[in-house]
Amino acid sequence: MTNIRNVTVLGTGVLGSQIAFQTAYSGFNVTAYDIGEAALAQARGRFGALVETYSREVEGAPDGKAADAVSRILLTSDLAAAVVDADLVIEAVPEVTAIKQQTYQKLASLAPAKTIFATNSSTLLPSDLKAFTGRPDRFLALHFANNIWKFNTAEVMGTDETAAAVFDAVVAFAAAIGMVPIPIHREKAGYVLNSLLVPFLNAAAGLAAGGYAEPEDIDKVWRIATGAPMGPFQIYDIIGLTTPYNILSQGDESARALAAWLKENYIDKGKLGIASGEGFYHYKPAN
Repeated sequence: MTNIRNVTVLGTGVLGSQIAFQTAYSGFNVTAYDIGEAALAQARGRFGALVETYSREVEGAPDGKAADAVSRILLTSDLAAAVVDADLVIEAVPEVTAIKQQTYQKLASLAPAKTIFATNSSTLLPSDLKAFTGRPDRFLALHFANNIWKFNTAEVMGTDETAAAVFDAVVAFAAAIGMVPIPIHREKAGYVLNSLLVPFLNAAAGLAAGGYAEPEDIDKVWRIATGAPMGPFQIYDIIGLTTPYNILSQGDESARALAAWLKENYIDKGKLGIASGEGFYHYKPAN
C-alpha cells in the first residue's frame, strides 16, 4: 500500500505544476495531464520557471537536481494514457464542483484498481466527490499550499469510507516529497489552512470592495500591526485571483458580490496575480 512510485497530477495550473515538479524533484515518476496543447505549453513554461526558482531558493537544487526533475515529468493531454499505470492520482483541476465530479467519473473507468485518488480541492469536502470516484475506500483529500517548496504543508483528510491503509500511505507519500503531513481527523471544508485563511481574505476583499480602504493600505496595517510578512492582497496575488473567484462564485449573496467585484476590477482586466504580472500589485517579469 505504501509503494507509490508513479504519480499523475491532473491540472497544470499554478499549484498543479508545483505539485508535479516537487514530486519529480523528490525522485518520483510524474505524469502531468491537462486538456490540450495550449495548456501543456503553459505547463512547460511553468516547469522552466520552477527550475530557476528552485535553483535560487532550494538548498541543493543549483547542482542540477532541479533541472533533472523536468526529465521525470511526462506531459500529456491523453487522460487514459496519463493514468494507465498510476499508483496515485492527484487532482488539481479548477475549484468547480461539476468539473471535479466529471473528472472523477472519467477517471473511475480509466485508472487501474490499484490507483489511489486524491483531490487537492481548497474548500470542497471529499464526500462531495467520493460517489463519482468508483473507489471511495481509495479516495481522500491531499491539500497543498501555494509556493510548495517554501510553504510545505500537506493536509490529508479522508471520508468515512477511506481505508486507514490508504490514508497512512498518502501521509507517508507527503513526507517522502518533502512536505510536513498534517492529518485531519474529521472532514472540514477548508481543512485547517483555508478555514483560517479564506475568512481572512474575504474580510480584506470586503473592506476594499466596500470602499473602506485601498488594498495597499489594508496590507500595510496588517503587516505593521501584526508583524506578518505579507498582507491579504499580497497573498491573493500569490494564490492567483481565479481560485478565490471560483470559490466566492459558489457562495452566498455576499460572497457572490465579492466575486463580481474581483471579476470586474481585476480578472476581466487580465490582473490575475503574480502569474500574469499584475494583480493587486505590479510584478516584474522573471528573468
